[in-house]
Amino acid sequence: MSSAATAVSPMLARLAEERATGVLVRDHGALYLADGQVVHAESPAAPGIDVLLTASGRLPRAGWEEAVARAGARREVARFLVDSGRLADGELEICHLAALHDAAFFALAPTSGPTRFRYGVAHWMGTVRPVPAADVAREARRRRGLLETVWPYPEVDTAPLVPGTAAAAASRRQRDLLALADGVRTPSAIARELGRPAFNTLVEVRRMAAAGLVETPSEPVADTGGPLPGWVSQFPADPDIALLRRLRDALEASL
Repeated sequence: MSSAATAVSPMLARLAEERATGVLVRDHGALYLADGQVVHAESPAAPGIDVLLTASGRLPRAGWEEAVARAGARREVARFLVDSGRLADGELEICHLAALHDAAFFALAPTSGPTRFRYGVAHWMGTVRPVPAADVAREARRRRGLLETVWPYPEVDTAPLVPGTAAAAASRRQRDLLALADGVRTPSAIARELGRPAFNTLVEVRRMAAAGLVETPSEPVADTGGPLPGWVSQFPADPDIALLRRLRDALEASL
């Protein structure tokens, strides 16, 4: 097993070796495994695949809700979206991989809280494209390192966003973030409102902090992502181009 998986979560590495099926629940999110591979991830800090699809206009909200209502109990929402013609296989895979890695980044964040695994639990989305646990862990580590190189002050990730003294120099993309920087919304909340991956938003926020476009808190702040949603273990528009290219290349290489 790769040392990357061990460094991020020893339990994830062990479950991968066991080819376990179930849900790994941590302080900031959850990873769903099937035969030791990651098939879904969710975090209260990251917009779900439903937000990414509907905010972009690719899928009407009513279409998503119908898919969940008709296929969620069977854990076949992904299959229903493709079979009903709402999404093509390839675009669903790319969007799902983007959402999976986005949520996994937060789910695998360093924590002192308990890590729990519930065997046999499956997500209502169903399996789209399993990802080796070591790959998920490696990508989470790469992203954490990238944030450090951009601006080594993680306080900005969870603090309410406040415009800085140089805000007037913001680009058009940055102005979208600043328009919602009201001193109350966190970067994760803004990402959800804009329908963008949360990690991409964190990268932009750190760049903006480095340039003085937003303020960097002088003291650490508590994570306000909130508790895990109640459906963690039961059924109840602006992409990162570099990431999508990597995902596309990986899909094409596997064909």
